[in-house]
Amino acid sequence: MSYELKAVVRDRVGKGAARELRRNKQIPAVIYGDKKPPLPVAIDYKEAFLKLHAGGFMSTVSTIDVDGEKVKVIPKDYSLDPVRDSLLHIDFLRVSKGATLSVEVPVHFINEETSPGIKRGGVLNIVRHTIELECPVDAIPENIVVDLGNLELGDGIHISAVTLPEGVKPTITDRDFTIATIATPAGIKEDLKSDDEGDTTEEETSE
Repeated sequence: MSYELKAVVRDRVGKGAARELRRNKQIPAVIYGDKKPPLPVAIDYKEAFLKLHAGGFMSTVSTIDVDGEKVKVIPKDYSLDPVRDSLLHIDFLRVSKGATLSVEVPVHFINEETSPGIKRGGVLNIVRHTIELECPVDAIPENIVVDLGNLELGDGIHISAVTLPEGVKPTITDRDFTIATIATPAGIKEDLKSDDEGDTTEEETSE
């Protein structure tokens, strides 16, 4: 899923220079890290915008061609215009071979339609839409898959139930945190309570 963006070095920085770039359908960005000085660059707005909305932007190692020099990076932050939702700026982090990164990876849920709990009227309560993982730079997963197929009403699924790629681990290590639960709506709780009370009454009657 890796991609390449072309960039040119910016000789001017500041708000005025950034506005001029955007008028010219470019976007200001900075490449930093790897014990090297920050490098201000300009990249094509349309290309950057398309990559941002293609999915997996913040967890994909890419290449930026800066005036012919190829630099391996991963996006670390970006800013959007609060009104127009247009892309204003991107920060890229240089990555070197063998490096380990902390990356927010999206969670994908499968087999929701076969979950016994959901079939009985339960509601999927997503606690974490993303999970922060420590990953080798060459083994960043596109997503984490969570199987809901066997979950009953009231069940939860924790990080320990998820199979992660080799060398990948969650940054939270002090607890087995919850990713999602199958919540029981109030109406169903009352029905279940009534069923339980009915079972108890029948047992008492039979005695």
